[in-house]
Amino acid sequence: MSDEIQTTAEAIEAAAMPRARAVHTTDCGPTPEQQPLPKSVSDKPLEQKSPAEWAYERLILYIQNFEEKLDNNHEVAMGFTGGDAGVMKIEGIGFYAPDIITFYGSDPAGTRTQQIQHVSQLNVLLRALPKHVDQPEPTRIGFRLAQELEG
Repeated sequence: MSDEIQTTAEAIEAAAMPRARAVHTTDCGPTPEQQPLPKSVSDKPLEQKSPAEWAYERLILYIQNFEEKLDNNHEVAMGFTGGDAGVMKIEGIGFYAPDIITFYGSDPAGTRTQQIQHVSQLNVLLRALPKHVDQPEPTRIGFRLAQELEG
């Protein structure tokens, strides 16, 4: 317990701060755990968010951070554990409060794919896949998702 006296504003700000940490063996640049939450994410108190909404917001931050480290020949894809779900190029992500996260995309063959997961089962792997050769620029979903968070 701290003996430090806080103003109401300081207490509210402290409550909104993420409780996260990341340690790396190599310099991979800042990761979402090491950065402050965007204002649009921290404005709404955590207690007012469903588990799905809170997971959705953090997934967007992870996807955006992953894409920032990709070259122009690769795009972000997502792998799923359990079963034979394979890998999906991420084309959209959503949530259905209080507890469902949905991923929209396509598999490496171009087949339309959707993964619906309960937040308690959330376990994804972000992967860099080569973009299609006839596509001039890679698709960056993380930037669009982050714009949506900003409103």
